[in-house]
Amino acid sequence: QVQLVESGGGLVQPGGSLRLSCAASRSMHGFDGMGWYRQPPGKQREFVAAMTSAGTTIYAESVKGRFTISRDNVENTMYLQMGSLKPEDTAVYYCNVKTWTGHDLRDDWGQGTQVTVSS
Repeated sequence: QVQLVESGGGLVQPGGSLRLSCAASRSMHGFDGMGWYRQPPGKQREFVAAMTSAGTTIYAESVKGRFTISRDNVENTMYLQMGSLKPEDTAVYYCNVKTWTGHDLRDDWGQGTQVTVSS
């Protein structure tokens, strides 16, 4: 099992930027996928962005063109660069990795980091 620790959340004004980090406790080479999800206040958790082991990226329509997912295999860290932030981006953001165990795909989650977009 892998431990994931997020950081970088905070309060930012509309139009501003933030970079979230997700540090993994072991090498990221063994992951079959990684990504970011968020849970807005009073709503269910939703997909934000993902990256496959081959480096292909996909984004939710609501963040496309504003957010960028990336990873540093040396630092075992995944990032979410967020720009042109809107109040509706306010949520707890979670990083996620998926690992094939041989008979199913296991999900591991970080503890979440709060992002608040407000003037």
